[in-house]
Amino acid sequence: MIEDLNTYWKKVVDTIQDGIMIVDSGGTIVSVNRGMERITGFSRDELLGHSCAILHCDIFDYARAHKGNRYCVLFRNGSLAERKCTLRRKSGRRIHVLKNASLLYDAQGHAMGAVETVTDISELIEKDHQIEVFRRELQSRDGFHGITGQSTVMLQMYDHITNAAQSDAPVIILGESGTGKELVAQVIHELGPRKTKPFVKFNCAALNETLLESELFGHVKGAYTGAYRNRIGRFEAAKQGDIFLDEIGDLPLSTQVKLLRVLEERVVERVGDNQPVPVDVRIISATNKDLDSLVRQGLFREDFYYRINVIPIIVPPLRKRASDIPILAQSFFRQISLKSERHIDGISSQAMARLMDYPWPGNVRELKSALEYAFVTCHESLIEPRHLPPAMAAAKPAGPGKSQTRPASRDERQKQELMEALAQAGGNQSEAARLLGISRVTVWNRMKKFAIKPQWVSEDEAEKVL
Repeated sequence: MIEDLNTYWKKVVDTIQDGIMIVDSGGTIVSVNRGMERITGFSRDELLGHSCAILHCDIFDYARAHKGNRYCVLFRNGSLAERKCTLRRKSGRRIHVLKNASLLYDAQGHAMGAVETVTDISELIEKDHQIEVFRRELQSRDGFHGITGQSTVMLQMYDHITNAAQSDAPVIILGESGTGKELVAQVIHELGPRKTKPFVKFNCAALNETLLESELFGHVKGAYTGAYRNRIGRFEAAKQGDIFLDEIGDLPLSTQVKLLRVLEERVVERVGDNQPVPVDVRIISATNKDLDSLVRQGLFREDFYYRINVIPIIVPPLRKRASDIPILAQSFFRQISLKSERHIDGISSQAMARLMDYPWPGNVRELKSALEYAFVTCHESLIEPRHLPPAMAAAKPAGPGKSQTRPASRDERQKQELMEALAQAGGNQSEAARLLGISRVTVWNRMKKFAIKPQWVSEDEAEKVL
């Protein structure tokens, strides 16, 4: 009966996913289960009879007894409870584990060995690291409140955003499609005095005229077919906050007249009603159209144009800030890596050169899409030109002095070369110095000179740079 129980007990131990190891008083391994074999990569025969030091636990410690014999600290303390540590697998790779251990005593109360349980928590630690990287990615992008870029035109735009945020006057954001106008509007709201109030977004090109006015101003029951109840509009919903009107260049003239009244009198009238409703909101609008041209053609009201165009902010196209492309590309690469199951080490210098020379008619949005495409097509360690969308992969890099996106001044060239080297080196300053053929001190000096604050350095290091 006892022998049967011992047989069953061995089967039970072998079905446990955690690793179980028994050592004698000298630290020699005398028993392991299958879970320990799976976690460490060693077979039972490779572990039995060897010192537990074979696993290279990073909390392995010794305490000398009075007679000078060396024992694991476990034999001094008696137990070990939920200690995080790392072990070295047979392959040499270190893994994170959670360890529990306790001494085993004979009938006379003398310690004759110990039993350890090991839980592999490598995946949990990796997830924690990914979450931390993602948090820093969101909070510490190389730019301004989530807007990525350190080029001169972007630094000027950041100043305009800061000034506009402190005003209550209407702001209009001008820029090509894909430049990030909505993100600029979001930052203006977050930096302004209305930041604790609603930020309501609305696309003016999304609806026909009747539904457009109903969405903006609300309606009363029976105002039109389908109006089964009273409904407040976006302006009332944005009470004491900011309302962002995207694609404002597509507003019909009749709606422009009503919005002009909102700006001047700060009241709205719901569709189907003639009772004015006071509203307290600041309007932030955006368009990729040439409003001056539309005014000349009679397609946009001049009085409304001047009323919304109090504080203009121009978002530069990507081709006008080519030095930001490596920063943006690496930022998107990290974001996509965090969400993807693919393990890609980085972007090759040849692929980065193609990205630098491409004119980017779709701007930042197109750049992000290009990196997402590359993650699908790349099955290697680095993204190469052939992994980029066809238009970029087929394009021939411009020769020396022929690229229209390369900065002309010596400082701009140095800054761009440094950013490219840092991007290629994954943020390693020593490697970037090697790529550029300069010293690491020179790299740091140029980072300080050009106010480069890469998100891959720690906050303490960044403070040294700036």
